[in-house]
Amino acid sequence: QVQLVESGGGLVQPGASLRLSCAASGFTSDDYTIAWFRQAPGKEREAVSCMRKNSNSTWYAGSVKGRFTASRDTAKNTLYLQMNSLKVEDTAVYYCTFRRSPLCSASPAAYEYWDQGTQVTVSS
Repeated sequence: QVQLVESGGGLVQPGASLRLSCAASGFTSDDYTIAWFRQAPGKEREAVSCMRKNSNSTWYAGSVKGRFTASRDTAKNTLYLQMNSLKVEDTAVYYCTFRRSPLCSASPAAYEYWDQGTQVTVSS
């Protein structure tokens, strides 16, 4: 049974850092392309980063490039999103997601497995 459990969200001030974790079970994350999405109130879900399977390259949205870093720990079957220099506009529910295809996609519909999401609120 595929399960994704995310943790690490919270309320922080602008400029602070957070690290989100997404623990996968029931499948090996290395066999999948993984992505982080976020959805702010009243807005569409948007892609934040994507790591293609069998590749060390990672794509980042322009709004987070240079501030966010995605990684995966193969031994723990866990994904991470390190978020630095957080801004008010980063406030959203964040999701980790997977797809079997080796290609990244900006469309949420292209992904097969989603976690429950975690709230990140950046506010002074």
